[in-house]
Amino acid sequence: MKKQIRILGIDDSPFTFTDKYALVIGVVMRGGEYLECVLREQVAVDGNDATHVCCEMIKNTRHRRQLRAVMIDGVALGGFNIVDIDEIHQVTGVPVITVTRDKPDFEKIKAALKKNFDDWRDRWETMSAGMLHIVETKHSPIYVKCSGLSIEKAKKIINLSTIRGVIPEPIRVAHLIASGISKGESYGKA
Repeated sequence: MKKQIRILGIDDSPFTFTDKYALVIGVVMRGGEYLECVLREQVAVDGNDATHVCCEMIKNTRHRRQLRAVMIDGVALGGFNIVDIDEIHQVTGVPVITVTRDKPDFEKIKAALKKNFDDWRDRWETMSAGMLHIVETKHSPIYVKCSGLSIEKAKKIINLSTIRGVIPEPIRVAHLIASGISKGESYGKA
């Protein structure tokens, strides 16, 4: 695998549940070293457009043909706006990897979905689809789902694009830009 593969990292901005929309930032990077492009979109907070927005971001970037993977911070953007990684891969042909720093509390998530959404079953089905893999890092494990590539290849891409800490640079940089734009200065961990 080439060290300079192009990866699109996607993360959302901080938001409140009274906000109608959350900013979504995508960054195209070569491996974890060189930022080539910044993309901007928005999703409805707790809406159902995250999958479509991610697909459009991928399809509309001038770097589309060179993208070898998409990395998303978690399986949702803008609250419980669930991302269907299998659909993104099917629509775009680009493999998708989600990365989560903390182990998801599935019982708590399911309870929140039941409490707040009439379509909670659909959201839960999409969110819980696929295998959640534990990937060990030098510091602490991360939790990964992937579509369109094996977990072994996903691990190689994660290792290739992680410079320091546990979060791959494309996600970390997208997070920094999203929080900086929305709050005036970046903060927090991706």
